[in-house]
Amino acid sequence: MENQHTYRVVAWWASGKTGLVKSDSAPNAIHFTTPPQFGGIEGRWSPEDLLLSAVASCFTSTIHALAEHSSFHFTDLEVEVQGCVNKSESGYMFSEIMIRPTVKISTDEDRMRAERLMEKSKRLCLVSRALAVAQTFEPRVQAPSSTQQLGLRVESVD
Repeated sequence: MENQHTYRVVAWWASGKTGLVKSDSAPNAIHFTTPPQFGGIEGRWSPEDLLLSAVASCFTSTIHALAEHSSFHFTDLEVEVQGCVNKSESGYMFSEIMIRPTVKISTDEDRMRAERLMEKSKRLCLVSRALAVAQTFEPRVQAPSSTQQLGLRVESVD
C-alpha cells in the first residue's frame, strides 16, 4: 500500500443559488446550495451537510475496517453527526461537532470490545483528524486579456 494518496474534488457555481461538486473517484456530481438559513434552497445538500457527512461516513468506514481487522462482529451500526454553527466576531464557524455512534451487538459480553472499537475509531478517523490540520490556500485569478495566471500562496488562513 502506498504511503500517500491524493483525492480531488472540483466545485463550481451552476446558477442562481446552486452549485455542483464532482469527485475524480465518483461518477455523479452532487448539487449543493447554501443552507436555507442563509438563503439557500430547501432539499439540497449544503457545504455544512457535506462536511458532517464526511465525518459520519469516515467514522462509519473506520469502525467497519477496525471491526473486520479484529474479527469483531456487530449486528448494526449507525453514526449520527451533528454540528453547531455559531456567529463569532470573524464570521460563522462550527463551534462543535458531535459524533454519536451506536453499535448494536448480539451479546453483553461484547460490550467492552464495542466501546474500545468506537474509542479507537474516534482516534483514527481520518476526516475528524483532518479538521485540525493547517490549510494551504492558493488562490488563482484568470483574466481573458492575460495569458498569465496569478499564483498567490498563503500557508494558513485563520
